[in-house]
Amino acid sequence: MLERLELEAFLVLAEELHFGRTAERLHVTTSRISQTVKRLERRVGAPLFIRNSRRVTLTELGTRLRDDLLPAYEQIGHGLARAVAAAGRGSRTRGVLRVGWSTPWCGNLVVRAAEVFRARHPDCAVELREIQLRDPLGGMRAGTIDVQLTEFPVVETDITTGRPVFTEPRALMVPADHPFAFEASVSLEDLADTVLVTLADARVPRYWMDRHFPRRTPAGRPVPQGPAALYWPEIPVYVAAGAGVSAVAARAERFHARPGLTFVPLRDASTVDYGPMWPTAGRNPLLAPFLDVLGELAPPTAATWPCGCPPDGGRGRA
Repeated sequence: MLERLELEAFLVLAEELHFGRTAERLHVTTSRISQTVKRLERRVGAPLFIRNSRRVTLTELGTRLRDDLLPAYEQIGHGLARAVAAAGRGSRTRGVLRVGWSTPWCGNLVVRAAEVFRARHPDCAVELREIQLRDPLGGMRAGTIDVQLTEFPVVETDITTGRPVFTEPRALMVPADHPFAFEASVSLEDLADTVLVTLADARVPRYWMDRHFPRRTPAGRPVPQGPAALYWPEIPVYVAAGAGVSAVAARAERFHARPGLTFVPLRDASTVDYGPMWPTAGRNPLLAPFLDVLGELAPPTAATWPCGCPPDGGRGRA
């Protein structure tokens, strides 16, 4: 029989692939996570993770165990959430809504929505959490996120999506000395003539990766794939170091500008669309009123930028 910490340490580490972040999420020390995982591996009789100085990855056995345990863990999470919501109706806190966001501009809007929601529903609590793009659906599937504001497209039978809340024009983040940095704009076809920095081992549908990190141009030319980052904040570091380029929302310049980076408009790329999504099963009863608030605070048109900060209409260099 698995102990609770063994189960949670294994599943969270399988999601984060980082001992420090796993320890932070479970509010224990890194050494406790390491000892717990080693104890579980001894019980299983084989390694579940491959560890080295740079990264942590699941073994084939670890992947199978994660896939076997996760559905049951999700069901437990949904059952507990329903029990908490039911019990909350008879106490001062009538419920808890756990809300995720994937980018700072999504986060700004979610924070504002949470403030308004709490003011209207003072007996309810809202918990906020950043979503990692390499696994944008994991929190919902693990039962730890009730609703999140993240990038579309998401077409999954166990995830329900709402209407896009806002859209962002797309840009190409390039090294400041890259030939593209001196262009007024670039085309998606130009991706075939450079190297694209992507996400490594991303647990997202292939159609999602192809939308945001394409393997081919619209004309079918292959896009050379460069370094693959474990987490999105590593991508600007790779790009600034000259390892390649990466497609981003143009809004990223305001939050991720740094020396050595230039953001160039992608003139023929589709927009980055952001909207709410939530687990189809076990819907939190607080979801509907929160979505109402989110819709009220969203930009009035799809072309505007959230949080009252208009685009500056051109590319910038840092």
